[in-house]
Amino acid sequence: MLRHIAILALIVTTACATALPQPAAAAFETRATSAYLYDVTTDTVLFEKNADVPLPPASMSKLMTLYMLFDALRDGRVTLDTTFGVSTKARLMGGSTMFLDETDRPTVESLIKGIIVQSGNDACIVVAEGLAGSEDAFARQMNARGPEIGLKNSTFANASGWPDPNHRMSMHDLAVLASRLITDFPEYYGYFALEEYDFDGRSPSNRFNRNPVLGLDMGADGLKTGHTMEAGYGLVGSAMQGDRRIVFVFSGLETDAERRQEAESFINWGFRQFLSRDVAKKGDTITQAPVWLGSQQQINLITESDIRLLVPAIGQDTLETRVEYATPLEAPIAAGTKVGELVITARDMPEKRIDLVSDRDVAYGGFIPRIRASANVLFDKAMGQVQTLME
Repeated sequence: MLRHIAILALIVTTACATALPQPAAAAFETRATSAYLYDVTTDTVLFEKNADVPLPPASMSKLMTLYMLFDALRDGRVTLDTTFGVSTKARLMGGSTMFLDETDRPTVESLIKGIIVQSGNDACIVVAEGLAGSEDAFARQMNARGPEIGLKNSTFANASGWPDPNHRMSMHDLAVLASRLITDFPEYYGYFALEEYDFDGRSPSNRFNRNPVLGLDMGADGLKTGHTMEAGYGLVGSAMQGDRRIVFVFSGLETDAERRQEAESFINWGFRQFLSRDVAKKGDTITQAPVWLGSQQQINLITESDIRLLVPAIGQDTLETRVEYATPLEAPIAAGTKVGELVITARDMPEKRIDLVSDRDVAYGGFIPRIRASANVLFDKAMGQVQTLME
């Protein structure tokens, strides 16, 4: 079969050779050694830098511990009121802490707050031991769960992000994890916007969320900072303005001040350099395609859902669209079966491919459609022979 490509003018097409070049979104620059910026609403990668390199994630990997805990809440293994014991290992854990001791029986909800706001390493160990029996067993469970939720460059050695040569995550994976936390557990996502929490009044100096963009009226509502000497300063952040949500991840900065400045830059650039545009509604016919040996001679290629995408705020007329499908399509075809793709490109933006499906059932043709198809083939061959003789 041939691969058919149809150029469509759904919004703006610049296939004309006389079209003048237009500037696209201004290039983004970051001091971070690794970064990833993603528009959740339109499923669009806006920026990446060394994003698939596994790096020390520091406390940003606590998001995986929280994902595992939210999983347990979702399937009923624990509730927000469930209490866990505190081991000596947890009490002796260094770094950021809730100052738990062996006499405590913290609830799951208090541990969630302690991990998010206080970045409690002790709280992470309590969760790991409470869910899996030991931190090592919990790390093995995280390594098994990671690929199931789309993590491709992550390995876990502990629950807290404590430095370990076998504990690594890519910025891309952290963005995937953040997006999954937002979409999989909306009932718990509000905890990430908490700006202050102090368990039992024990750690007043460690009661403020380190996320530097919370409370700045920028739409920021999560998720987790990270810092070690090896990893530098990093952040997994998310913000929502209007009906758009972005997730941004970066690491490798030298100071807390740089982290704050970079976070604001990611938010401003992500929302100011792009516009959201509606391309098609669910069920819209994008094009038609012929059917081989079917009870019907053609079908409509339609969209499965509403299509919205981002375009550069400057240079919107760089958008091009086309449809790709194998021609002719072979019967039988069931309604809703993928039969092609709508391909959308814009300068300095990643190519976007959207599935197109058949709008109807097409059964295998009977005697007359097969005769008609055979006649068409014979006619095409005959015309080809005539053309050869004329040449």
